[in-house]
Amino acid sequence: MSLASQSTASEAAKDSDADALLAVNNIEVVYNDVILVLRGLSLSCGQGKITALLGANGAGKSTTLKAISGLLKSEDGEITRGTIRFLDETISGMEPDTIVKRGIFQVMEGRRIVQDMTVIENLRLGAYTRRGGDVSADIDMVFSYFPRLKERTGLAGYLSGGEQQMLAIGRALMARPKLILMDEPSMGLSPLLVQEVFAIIKRLNADLGVTILLVEQNASMALKAATYGYIMEQGKVVLDGTAEELRNNEDVKEFYLGTGQQDRKSFKNLKSFKRRKRWL
Repeated sequence: MSLASQSTASEAAKDSDADALLAVNNIEVVYNDVILVLRGLSLSCGQGKITALLGANGAGKSTTLKAISGLLKSEDGEITRGTIRFLDETISGMEPDTIVKRGIFQVMEGRRIVQDMTVIENLRLGAYTRRGGDVSADIDMVFSYFPRLKERTGLAGYLSGGEQQMLAIGRALMARPKLILMDEPSMGLSPLLVQEVFAIIKRLNADLGVTILLVEQNASMALKAATYGYIMEQGKVVLDGTAEELRNNEDVKEFYLGTGQQDRKSFKNLKSFKRRKRWL
């Protein structure tokens, strides 16, 4: 990315901070009191936008989502520095159920549906933290986006991988979230199903106005859906910009879109990364 483009990206980031629904500010995450996984990570999600978080395996993407959703404690992890703010309220340190009630729902990697429950039972489980009210209208809404699920009356464990992903997203919608954290929604799906799932994600964002933080290794699909993106390496952001800027960035093309040179070593060796050492 050129210096001029970097300046544009920086200005866009400031603009997005102004209407940010979620702001992650310089957080560090440690596992088992000794393993430093996130090192001064900062990002924001604009209200009603899709934000992509990209990076190779082990970069810290899933840990970032778990830090936001409060799930670190279940894996002996904790935020040791920095803050996470949602709707201008600090949520870092809150319990996961409290964070869900605030309006954040995470769709876990690998879908994590309850396989010995039916589709309807899984959907009702998503509305568990809501206070009262009939959920039948919400179930009908989920079926309007995923009509295939309405035809499935057996146990969820018998659904195909694509149907399970649809059910996981539908279960998230049952909580009426303001922000959905999606962890690798394309994992294990055929190319046609990946396109279908991403089309639904874009439709949900457009129709319902729900904000989405999307963690993906399929960078091409993620950047087509998102308006802004961040790239992580070794627990920190090394590059950010609008989705268009990242799609046109030569380094991103080489490392994540598969359209550049094949002799790949480390993103750190690239000139644009060296120009951005202030991130380190």
